[in-house]
Amino acid sequence: MYSITVRNNILIAHTLPGEVFGPAQNMHGATYIVDAEFFAKELNEFNIIMDLGVVTEILADVLKFYSYKNLDEIAEFNNIITTTEFLAKDIFNKITDKLKKDYSNDFKKLHKIKIILTESNLAWATYEDEIKNNL
Repeated sequence: MYSITVRNNILIAHTLPGEVFGPAQNMHGATYIVDAEFFAKELNEFNIIMDLGVVTEILADVLKFYSYKNLDEIAEFNNIITTTEFLAKDIFNKITDKLKKDYSNDFKKLHKIKIILTESNLAWATYEDEIKNNL
């Protein structure tokens, strides 16, 4: 299996309601390093999975939705606890949607995508899933 990974970061603010979250119940900021890894079983005719510039741009475009925002104020997240795990899947979904729409030929060749949100050198969360390719 081949893979390529691109990286960017986001700065967000949010609250995490519920005693399970301890002090994170209060408004706080988080800086995430975001890695997006793209997997394919075979390379394309250019011996690549996808152009690194393209996937770098896709990640940057998707992350604009979150960066420098209070997630509690985004209508799409009403009544949703925006944990790191939740955000990893949400980023996965937005990247997948963009690939389907704008890069369908490349998307069809992908096997899976993995998103890693790193909060610190001690803690991170991931979401990965196989691509169903039902365009």
